[in-house]
Amino acid sequence: MSSHSSVSDPSSATSHGTAPSAGPALGPLYVRRVAVCGAGVMGAQIAAHCINAGVPVVLFDLAKDDGRGGKNAIVNAALARLKKLSPAPLAAPHLADLITPANYDENLDLLSGCDVIIEAIAERLDWKRDLYHRIAPAVAPTAIVASNTSGLSITALSEALPESLRPHFCGVHFFNPPRYMTLVELIPTAATQPALLDGLETFLTTQLGKGVVRAKDTPNFVGNRIGVFGILSVFHHTQAFGLPYELVDDLTGTQLGRAKSGTFRTADVVGLDTLVHVIHTMQEQLPDDPFKAHFGVPPVLAGLIDKGALGQKTQAGFFRKEGKAILRLDPAQGTYVPADQKANDTVKAILKEPDPAKRLQALHDSADPQAQFVWAVLRDSFHYSAVHLADIADTARELDQAMKWGFGHAQGPFEIWQAAGWQQVAGWIQADIAAGKTLSDAPLPAWVTQGPVWDQQAVHTRAGSFSPSRRVYVPRSTLPVYSRQVTPQRLVGEAPALVPHVVFENAGVQAWTLPAPHPQDVLIVSFKTKMHTINTEVVQGLDQALTLAEQGYKALVVGQLDDPFSAGADLKAMLPAFMAGGPAALEPQERALQALISRLRTAQVPVVAAVAGLALGGGCELSLHCARRVVYFETYMGLVEAGMGLVPGAGGLTYSARQAAERQAQVAPEVPLLAYVKNFILNIASARVSKSAKEARDMGWLQPSDPIVMNRAELLYVAVREAASLAEQGWRPPIPARFPVAGRDAIATVKAQLVNMRVGGYISDYDQHVAEQIATVICGGDVDPGSLVDEAWMHRLEREAFLALLANPKTQERIAGFVKTGKPVRN
Repeated sequence: MSSHSSVSDPSSATSHGTAPSAGPALGPLYVRRVAVCGAGVMGAQIAAHCINAGVPVVLFDLAKDDGRGGKNAIVNAALARLKKLSPAPLAAPHLADLITPANYDENLDLLSGCDVIIEAIAERLDWKRDLYHRIAPAVAPTAIVASNTSGLSITALSEALPESLRPHFCGVHFFNPPRYMTLVELIPTAATQPALLDGLETFLTTQLGKGVVRAKDTPNFVGNRIGVFGILSVFHHTQAFGLPYELVDDLTGTQLGRAKSGTFRTADVVGLDTLVHVIHTMQEQLPDDPFKAHFGVPPVLAGLIDKGALGQKTQAGFFRKEGKAILRLDPAQGTYVPADQKANDTVKAILKEPDPAKRLQALHDSADPQAQFVWAVLRDSFHYSAVHLADIADTARELDQAMKWGFGHAQGPFEIWQAAGWQQVAGWIQADIAAGKTLSDAPLPAWVTQGPVWDQQAVHTRAGSFSPSRRVYVPRSTLPVYSRQVTPQRLVGEAPALVPHVVFENAGVQAWTLPAPHPQDVLIVSFKTKMHTINTEVVQGLDQALTLAEQGYKALVVGQLDDPFSAGADLKAMLPAFMAGGPAALEPQERALQALISRLRTAQVPVVAAVAGLALGGGCELSLHCARRVVYFETYMGLVEAGMGLVPGAGGLTYSARQAAERQAQVAPEVPLLAYVKNFILNIASARVSKSAKEARDMGWLQPSDPIVMNRAELLYVAVREAASLAEQGWRPPIPARFPVAGRDAIATVKAQLVNMRVGGYISDYDQHVAEQIATVICGGDVDPGSLVDEAWMHRLEREAFLALLANPKTQERIAGFVKTGKPVRN
């Protein structure tokens, strides 16, 4: 990705309905370098995500002697921690070395070359103001200065800046962890230039892959205002219903369409001290909130803080891990006990109900305590969101998107309410208010119970989302960056983002084109199978799509509208043929898949794979044989067949051998071919999966020319244009050519190393056997070192090894175990 980012133009400054402000013109925003001030948890991880995106970044903190004549001990320690954190904030550990460490005593001059400066120090208004006074003289006149505060007043912070910088100041609140959480809140002051917000929103969206919500400058903004109240509601009802924490997390996790970690585990991950700070902000800055009685720090939370149990960062909070066992706090005893309780069958059945109206009705009407708990939590979120929407955001869209992007909810509170029946749910809430069951007796605002929302029973419509302050439905932003989003996340009630023109489909795939104004001469083919696995119908459909593309289109894109790209071969679909005729019955399928892979590589039109999410086994192999791969940053690629006791059978080993030969020729022909082959063997034999697209490139599954896209919604936009560009350049498929292989000597060397690994207890006997087959194929079989082979030779070796392993009882045991449990068997 280019590190020199040009975004926005001032003509779009009113695209969010804001009026221009006074101050020097910002002009187009060129982000050549970012500075992050504060190397704590958030600051260091924001810097890490900038470097993930290829944006040069300088990380500042206080000066401290490092014992080697430098003063960057604090920043250097933070960079070292980045390499060890889990989940990994860096796409690859070595990227930490590209972040420039700096301190305020020696390096303020570096700020003059930074176009965006993000302050991310501790949540102390006085400390932040002191920092602004210190850095202001060094800031370039056109640079953006932004605070990552999670809830302090942006206007109050701006008062510490010179008048000339105030039009370039705003809040930019990342959610933790910054790499993985989509949400960034943009918070302007009255003086902030609209063009600055548009430029920064564009940069955050397309360069850092974020979902931007514009918030009003109120305490805790949108996400934390609603989300933390929701956590306090869960705390209250957990105590009221006497439920254990792991049970509550089960009820408020994936079963409710929220993050798997639920409520209490999420609090541990975020940090209990951070949660307490946000609660204190609500206490101090929202004295007139009708729900203020519940803004206190719950006693159990205060007790944990007093003990220094801050959650994951201190290895203890609501939960604690001992060995492999997860324990949870028993608040009555103050000790940790096994966390082993789950939701009961009654509430599980209710939460599985696909009809949202029936699901919410059942929760509301049920006498089951767990169902009553869930209804109370949902009702509180509806109530609080309705009462405060006009205060914190322009429309219901910002609130729902903040909860989806910032807290991992499948739907925002207004979406759930609308889908279940607006008037019906409003009536239930009003009845609970009257009965004293709610956390406040504040009535629902008039916009909920009368006017357009009541009449249409919707806050989200095809015309837009409702704005209580404007009393109208407001369409989505018209910023040019959003025209790149072919598959944006839509809210309940909105018009679909995409209506494809279907050209052809069978049981396995659908071939289609984008509507205008996108290019319509590029054919797209998407899989219809679960997890987009590859079966006979998918192979036949892809073959037909290739034929159609060669007959009447410029190019072909293989990509899905949702993740994953492909989890590989459909093992379940293979079982009937295998059971009836053994391994020999699968040879025709194996040959057909190899033929398809070869055809992808030699197609007369460029074939581009648009890859996102998992690309495993056959899915990875399919992408490897395309002319180009356009890959979403959060993509996890690997040839994982060894875990099933198999070798990759769809050209993956052939690709690896050819890549090794090409690298040897380009880099150092005098170095033995085994040096280039061994990493492929190791990665495939260990079934290693990349932790990012950047790491997939390091592993050899992506080429330097393959674009990496930071925003998932832009993937097909870029892929279609990449395919069209290849066609315009006069695409020609590679001419089939023989290439050298490492041969029998390399195989012998690898086998000796595998023996050492087995003796050392690193691999099992059967792991060794499978790895030997992988090495034998990649090295070209029993031939002299440097022998020239062609694709047909390599495919034969792949096919023979695949079918031979399939006949082995240990491989069959692994496959059967995986089909049954979803997890590989170690034997």
